[in-house]
Amino acid sequence: MAMKFPSEPFKIKVVEPIRTTTREERSRLIQQAGFNIFNLPAESVYVDLLTDSGTAAMSDQQWAGIMLGDESYAGSRNYHHFEKTIQEIFGYKHVIPTHQGRMAENLLFSACVRPGDIVPNNTHFDTTRANVEFYRAQALDLPVVAARTPSLPHPFKGNMDLEKLAALLQEKGREKIPLVLMTITNNSVGGQPVSLENIRAVRDLCRLHQIPLFFDAARFAENAFFIQEREPGYRNVPIPEIVREIFSLGDGCTMSAKKDGLVNIGGFVALNDDSLAEEITHMLILVEGFPTYGGMAGRDLEAISIGLREVLDENYLSFRISQVRYLGDQLDQAGVPIIKPVGGHAVFLDASAFLPHIPPDLFPGQALVVALYKDYGIRGVEIGSLMFGRKDPLTGRDLPAPNELVRLAIPRRVYTNMHISYVAESVIDLFSRASSLKGLQIVHEAKRLRHFTARLCEVGP
Repeated sequence: MAMKFPSEPFKIKVVEPIRTTTREERSRLIQQAGFNIFNLPAESVYVDLLTDSGTAAMSDQQWAGIMLGDESYAGSRNYHHFEKTIQEIFGYKHVIPTHQGRMAENLLFSACVRPGDIVPNNTHFDTTRANVEFYRAQALDLPVVAARTPSLPHPFKGNMDLEKLAALLQEKGREKIPLVLMTITNNSVGGQPVSLENIRAVRDLCRLHQIPLFFDAARFAENAFFIQEREPGYRNVPIPEIVREIFSLGDGCTMSAKKDGLVNIGGFVALNDDSLAEEITHMLILVEGFPTYGGMAGRDLEAISIGLREVLDENYLSFRISQVRYLGDQLDQAGVPIIKPVGGHAVFLDASAFLPHIPPDLFPGQALVVALYKDYGIRGVEIGSLMFGRKDPLTGRDLPAPNELVRLAIPRRVYTNMHISYVAESVIDLFSRASSLKGLQIVHEAKRLRHFTARLCEVGP
């Protein structure tokens, strides 16, 4: 008999106790945290779905690799393994290690982005956008129309809008557009995949205008799995071959290895351009470290090298995607509004439909996040007007984000399907009494990435 979803393709060798807390304790903690889940002590969280970044459980082979760390300042053997692995998987000539993805982005942009430039993307994530804007350039999102409707099913909702990109490249050209970015999978629109057909078309537009194409490769293996599953002609193509085809269409990539690298720290920039690689490396030495360690220990480089190969295993990917899909199916069957189809690393709740009585300026996504923690000990994250809202330059009022979402990001190889069932039951229970939830107002915020440190208060009696 065919299983509804595959069982875990691993055995549990080490366990970590989870501390349970009372609702009263969580209510006190979330108030002390200024209704911001980033300010909570992690030990007070029962199921932590804040992020899938750096939260994976490493394999026995990775832990064994940790013990083979060569901590030489220059020329570590772990770097050479790391370099060879990335060259074989991604196909790029230069491999520059960094301690995480946002540093990889910062180094790349420091070398090629200037004030007044425009950097188009299918959709920037928060740190990518902040890094572009740090260099006083415009981070421009060009998602396909289907991405704006959470309930609309579309196999490749993460795609770039080709008509808008073509018009932008024609109007601005190389003088104003230093590179085009594609985020795979597209995190901000629900972890949705990008098709090879779309990538190929973007590559053709970039070549026409002689503009480099770079990938945010944080979830590259999950994107390749969806291509194999959904794109005509790729059903029987092995995942590593799909990956090589994806990256053969670009000029380079940045990666947070804390996602599909299956590690807790690390990242890299990989590219072919010699002069750009040299400029990035000079900056790397200034702010991160020597080019053969880039802000990481040799043991971390070894763990990434092993993880990047493990993530290509189709048994692992089948379970990974199915576990996320299982949560989405449970919620969808109960009528909970979610982004459909379910993406690769997370289930995204549609907070606008979940809490229609709370307007965007009272942050319905954050209200939902707070309630999930307070009532059930589950930590998710708002991806809406708190994270992506903008100030009107004339009035100073908050301008809402395109969508009000809550991301339930599932760490890799960490939780069992019983944990996932608990999350599903909790969200469904909360949905049944959603009208009782209150909105929130900002008490304090930072100029950039305000959602990390903002403090809020509840609105209403």
